[in-house]
Amino acid sequence: QLQLVESGGGLVQPGGSLRLSCAASGTIFSINRMGWYRQAPGNQRELVASITGGGTTNYADSVKGRFTISRDNAKNAVYLQMNSLKPEDTAVYYCHMVARRTIFDPAYGINYWGTGTTVTVSL
Repeated sequence: QLQLVESGGGLVQPGGSLRLSCAASGTIFSINRMGWYRQAPGNQRELVASITGGGTTNYADSVKGRFTISRDNAKNAVYLQMNSLKPEDTAVYYCHMVARRTIFDPAYGINYWGTGTTVTVSL
């Protein structure tokens, strides 16, 4: 089994910063794409940021210039540095990875999700 464990959520004031972490554990052959999604109450889950195995990043327009995604392949981990947080960033943040547990998995990988960590931006 492959599991994703997130950490780093919490309550922060507007303008503040948080750093989310997500580490994969279990049987891992390779990890392709890593990313962070979020879901606010009443809204659909949306992509926040993603990073490919080669390091190419992609950000939602709403977070460009404020959030930075990075990965540590040796630790099977992905991070999201969030600066200049706004109340509209309040959501449950989910870690996402496209990974292969064994060489017999599909070449591109299989989607895995964390259970989510809550970020609340409020006075």
